[in-house]
This record gives sequence, C-alpha cells and structure tokens, in this order.
Amino acid sequence: MDALTELSLNQQVLLWIKAMLILVVGLLLVRLIANALYRAVDGFMGIAAAVTLKRIVIYLLSAIVVLSTLYQLGFDLGVLLGAAGILSVALGFASQTSASNLVSGLFMVLEKSFAIGDTIQVGGTTGEVLSIDLLSVKVRTFDNLFVRIPNESLIKTEIKNLSRFPIRRYDMQVGVAYKEDLKKVSDLLIEVADAYEHSLDHPRPLIIFQGFGESSMDLQFSIWTTRENYLTVRNEMPARVKDAFDDAGIEIPFPHRTLYTGSETTAFPIRSE
Repeated sequence: MDALTELSLNQQVLLWIKAMLILVVGLLLVRLIANALYRAVDGFMGIAAAVTLKRIVIYLLSAIVVLSTLYQLGFDLGVLLGAAGILSVALGFASQTSASNLVSGLFMVLEKSFAIGDTIQVGGTTGEVLSIDLLSVKVRTFDNLFVRIPNESLIKTEIKNLSRFPIRRYDMQVGVAYKEDLKKVSDLLIEVADAYEHSLDHPRPLIIFQGFGESSMDLQFSIWTTRENYLTVRNEMPARVKDAFDDAGIEIPFPHRTLYTGSETTAFPIRSE
C-alpha cells in the first residue's frame, strides 16, 4: 500500500475506479463464461455434472478477478499468496472430511450413477434427488423428509437407481399346497398377468420354482411393468392372484402346529400363519 499512499488524490481516485471496473466487468465475464460453458456441456455431461463444473469455473475465475483487482490497487500478491498458502494448509488439516466429500462428489458426477429427479435408494433412505452438490446430495423421501447424504458416504455405499430404466420387474412370492398341479398354477398366473392392463407383453411374465417349503411349494411370479405403474402393480397384483386362486379352488396353505399338553392328553391343533 506504500505506492498507493504516494499517489495524488486524483490518481488514487482513478486507480480505485479502474480497480472497481476490473472487478465488476471481470465478475460479469465470469458469469457469462460459466453460463456458456454450462450450456455447452449440459447436453452430453448431464445437469449434475454441468452444474458442478459451472460452480468450479465460477470459483476459480472469481478468485483470479479478485487477485487482479488487489494487484491493481498495489497490494503485494506474494504476501497474500503466502498467507493464503498457510491458511490453505491449516484449513486442509481441519477439513479433511470436506475435502474427501469434494473429491467423492467429482467422481460421482463423472460416473453419472444418477441425476437430479431420479429416485435412488442408499442404505435405508429412498427418495427423489433434489440436488447434487460438491459436498453432499440432497434427497426428498416419499414421506416428504429432507435428507442430506455426504458424498463420501455415497461413494462407499451401494446405490440403487430405481428410475434409471423405463421398465421394472415386480417379483411376487407365491406358495401353493402340495396337492396342486404346478402346471395348472403356472398357467393361471400367466393368465392373470396377460389379463392385467399394466403387465407388459415383452418381456413376458416369468414363473420360477423356488423350492419345496415347509408347508407349500414356493414359486416366484415376476411381471414387467413401466416405472410409473410399478407401485400400482405391487398393490393390485396380490389381490388379483388371490381372487384367481379362490375361483380356481387352488389352496394357499399356511403352517399347522400341534400342541401336546402332556403324554396322555389329546393333541390340540393350533393354526398359525
């Protein structure tokens, strides 16, 4: 600041005006460059990656503009950069978690596992992605709760993207009595799926024999539906299968237990589900 104090009042005013012009025009140019870069990369990188890149560009270019303004005013940038370096080291030790979240966020953006608006499941949290930021991802759950998930946790955890693909498969576990004809049961399940308006013809419904259970022969009944109708299918299909089994006389068994109260007493059957 010694050089600045030696200048005349008029020179100081002109110097400040020039510095303010550099600051204002520079920040405007930073905003224009960042917006242009966002529009250029949005199409092939996705919204999340474009937003993250835009923020990084704004931070870096804004720092350059501010340093240029200070240099114009006569500040010794060497001293400032030295102090900034010491401060950066101190902050680095104090914010290792934030740095880890930042790096993890960059990896996630490049990986494109999910985007804003997708429905994801992370551990016990399931909801819609509201934003993908440098340090965390914000999610709104189905019961309208706001959840912030650190990027470091996401990069270490299995993430399920429930809305990545246009169709989903609903798997329903079905048990029938041992006296039933498995072919008849399978044909009936396929008929139920074919008659249901939300069941897709391609891929076809699938029946998988799971094994002989304790009191039933266990099957997996799988049908495909669009992502938008998945919840409807999950709620309606069990009732349709139950009604079809009742009409056809197919028994859905449940475990039976026998209780003995003594060596010479009568056995009392106890029915339990």
